[in-house]
Amino acid sequence: MSFPDGERRGATFVSPDAAHENGRGAMTERARFRSYYGRPVIKEPVWTWEIPWYFFTGGLTGASSALAAGARLTGNEVVARRAILTALAMTAVNPALLIADLGRPERFLNMLRMFKVTSPMSVGSWILSAHGGAATLAGLSELTGRAPRTGVAAELAGGALGCSLATYTALLLSDTAVPAWHEARHELPFVFAGGAMASAGAAAAMLSPVGQAGPGRRLALVGAALELATAQVMERRLGELGEPYSGGRVRMLKRTALGLTAAGGLALATAGRRSRLVALWGGAVTLAGAACERWAIFQAGKESARDPKYTVVPQRRRLEERGRAAAGSVP
Repeated sequence: MSFPDGERRGATFVSPDAAHENGRGAMTERARFRSYYGRPVIKEPVWTWEIPWYFFTGGLTGASSALAAGARLTGNEVVARRAILTALAMTAVNPALLIADLGRPERFLNMLRMFKVTSPMSVGSWILSAHGGAATLAGLSELTGRAPRTGVAAELAGGALGCSLATYTALLLSDTAVPAWHEARHELPFVFAGGAMASAGAAAAMLSPVGQAGPGRRLALVGAALELATAQVMERRLGELGEPYSGGRVRMLKRTALGLTAAGGLALATAGRRSRLVALWGGAVTLAGAACERWAIFQAGKESARDPKYTVVPQRRRLEERGRAAAGSVP
């Protein structure tokens, strides 16, 4: 296949005229990157709307279980009850979203046929199932008042598993070849953890009387600060690879998430300490902000997969770094 002078696809190239003008007689300058016929290098993720919502509900579920266990240990029975019932409600939602994405229930069951420690999806499926069992047992004990000791044990187990449930989805994203997710692997777990904490704290603040909702409000504020701060650090560290997080629809989602999370946190920290109505509003806004952040991360990954430069540029940079390291190690 022949190409017009000055054009090569999928390779670094400079036209003969440009090389002659430089007086070097060789191809020494880099042309702007173009992939073969402008096609993406990797396939765009096929996940649909159920998955970003699962990122949100999974974080809310796991962090609510952890909050319930902590509140129980410190003697705040009101927050413990609200948090464990929140986890119980969301436990029914999580598998429904995954099964809807997979298409058939047996596909989810097939993921449990083996346990592969090197696969975040395999580990995550087992964490989701184990946590669901513990949260269900703890929630039913709380509702019926039966087997209280078993319920407390299940609640503590659910709290421990909930920490993993709230963050394993970040590891799942980081383990893919999608540039905006893989290159952000150092910060994504903290972003997801912060969003999960903010969500669980906001839900507890909404459902609890203002006099007993202190642990929920504090968790929401710490989580919101962690989410917003690590998201900013992530985008700055990524540099050019952070562009998918700041363009088009993703930019709107990011700004919405920032505004909602900040407004909700401010409401919970001020008037929400005295007014149940403000606590309800602040909690709802904080939950909406966490959901928008998950959607922004999801959309940024899809955008980065469509543009081949976000795949090839990091690969070339790593090759150059390895080449320099190898050259420096030669005596």
